[in-house]
Amino acid sequence: MEKRILGLDPGLAILGFGAITWKQSQGKVQDTTVKMLDFGVIRTSADTEMVERLCTLFDDLHTLMEELQPDLVAIEKLFFYRMANTIVVAQARGVLMLVLGQRKLPYVEFTPAQIKQALTNYGNADKAEVQDAVMRELDLDEIPRPDDAADALAVALTASFQL
Repeated sequence: MEKRILGLDPGLAILGFGAITWKQSQGKVQDTTVKMLDFGVIRTSADTEMVERLCTLFDDLHTLMEELQPDLVAIEKLFFYRMANTIVVAQARGVLMLVLGQRKLPYVEFTPAQIKQALTNYGNADKAEVQDAVMRELDLDEIPRPDDAADALAVALTASFQL
């Protein structure tokens, strides 16, 4: 059995994405392999009007879903830390959820602490520890850049551990 998992790190200026394949050998629950398919970011400019930025996210997310054909989407839950930033990220997240709903794609959500726990066994791990775990789990030579893409791969890996 093989699944494509798309991890998303929501944001308005930068939305990170990371796609992996999860494959389980026939009849062997513990024999699974995970490989990276693609990663990157969708960017919108702060100089552009909000409506246009949201439309860009909408269009680019549809294109991404078409290209990657995920079986499951994993999303980092919104983390409340600065009210102004949280509101714009929530708007971007709303667009993301709309795209998933239109495509009838199943999704799971994880808090930052759940992602850290899954990858490092420590819910308060720092960013470097999580990035090292992403690199190790996907057998990569270097940490994916930018950070938002590496974060999205971490979200996808967290979902793969649940399968």
